[in-house]
Amino acid sequence: MVKEDTVVLDVRTPQEEVEGVIPNSQLINLMGNSFSEEIDKLDKDKTYLVFCRSGGRSVTACKFMASKGFTRLYNLLGGIQAWNTRHI
Repeated sequence: MVKEDTVVLDVRTPQEEVEGVIPNSQLINLMGNSFSEEIDKLDKDKTYLVFCRSGGRSVTACKFMASKGFTRLYNLLGGIQAWNTRHI
């Protein structure tokens, strides 16, 4: 169960959702034109659990968010692929 001050952040493209979703996650496409603006709308006081397909883009997203002042960032190693192997 995710705590109230924690956001599960999916940085994949909308088309990648066919590979699975983590319940109650929020999608902000790292490759989308509005990624920076969407990140700016997020609460910096919350904890973010960030994931993508395999873990690469979520590292990039975490680094970008850290540069914007976010301090409580966690990358899901292996992305949704790793999640799916543990939750099938």
